[in-house]
Amino acid sequence: MRIERYISLIAIFLLVTVAVNGQVAVRPIPAAERTDLYLPLLKGKRIAIVANHTSLIKGRHLVDSLLSLGIKIVKIYCPEHGFRGQADAGERVNSYKDFRTGLDVVSLYGSKKKPDAESLRGIDLVIFDLQDVGVRFYTYLSTMHYVMEACAENKTPVMVLDRPNPNGSYVDGPILDSTLRSFVGIHPIPIVHGMTLGELAQMINGEGWLKNKVKCLLTVIPCGSYTRKSLYTLPVKPSPNLPNMRSVYLYPSTGMFEGTALSVGRGTPWPFQVLGHPRYPNAGFWFVPVPVIGASKEPPYKNTRCYGIDLRTIPDSVSLVRMNHINLDYLIAAYNKFPNKDSFFNSFFDLLAGNRLLQKQIRQGMSAGDIRATWQPDLKTFVERRKQYLIYGE
Repeated sequence: MRIERYISLIAIFLLVTVAVNGQVAVRPIPAAERTDLYLPLLKGKRIAIVANHTSLIKGRHLVDSLLSLGIKIVKIYCPEHGFRGQADAGERVNSYKDFRTGLDVVSLYGSKKKPDAESLRGIDLVIFDLQDVGVRFYTYLSTMHYVMEACAENKTPVMVLDRPNPNGSYVDGPILDSTLRSFVGIHPIPIVHGMTLGELAQMINGEGWLKNKVKCLLTVIPCGSYTRKSLYTLPVKPSPNLPNMRSVYLYPSTGMFEGTALSVGRGTPWPFQVLGHPRYPNAGFWFVPVPVIGASKEPPYKNTRCYGIDLRTIPDSVSLVRMNHINLDYLIAAYNKFPNKDSFFNSFFDLLAGNRLLQKQIRQGMSAGDIRATWQPDLKTFVERRKQYLIYGE
């Protein structure tokens, strides 16, 4: 019996570890898997869940798992990309019935980004469980904001099942200018904030960022074995156009290209890993965007050869996150090589950047280092401000 128990303990240890550069690191455990911490809080309650395809308990959907455990789930809310994660970026998501469970799925992306009082009627608790990627303009954070706000206004408690932040090891980028507040930037935080959604939920509450400074009745179930230095490989892609860890690590740097004339590779197998335009100088690399269900049905420059930059050539995707800063060199180089500089930036760029200054700095020819130096005073203030809301060690 002792030998069998010893073998079982070894097996459990191996299941929660991964090899990183030859070293053994403990695998972070998403809060959803820590059912012993939150199941007692759900018994006898009517539950609504904000979830999508990333809301998993060891490969099984959170909704299916909780239903099998006798938890009374009465409604599902879904964010951008839909409950099953197949909707394209920016595509309107309509409400419907989930084909597996028969539950009503209420869209929080499209015309209604915030639950209304009627849809919350009779709900005892809203569970929020989405896999974020740690970037301000990734919209799951905005969905959480509006869920918290609606629940605060209707005195409905919220439970956030926290998940690791794959870009959680650093903080970088300009702080959002409040005059540029939008669904791709709703809080005065940097582009890369280095926080989990659970930590941000606490900050949203604590800083009074909800409308009329209302406060949500909030419970955060923490991840296990997680620190900001943890390298966490996402078990499923968080959205259709972030298909692998390379795209997730590049996203803080390449996401801003959505505010330029260049394609970010939507409609290819490599979104946010390749950049191009039909009139970009031909340096031997090109791609052709084509319609792809769920990952750009109508991609920019559809069926047209785009010349540009291939970031798949970076040999080690882990080194991307260990750079610990946004790489502005991609933007600066692309702007300098683009034939018509007046049309390089579009109206979306300032919303993604979170300020009106970055575009001007690039046009003025400032270096990446000089631009990043202008961010440092605000970043220092932010890092100090966030300390009281952190759950995990550095």
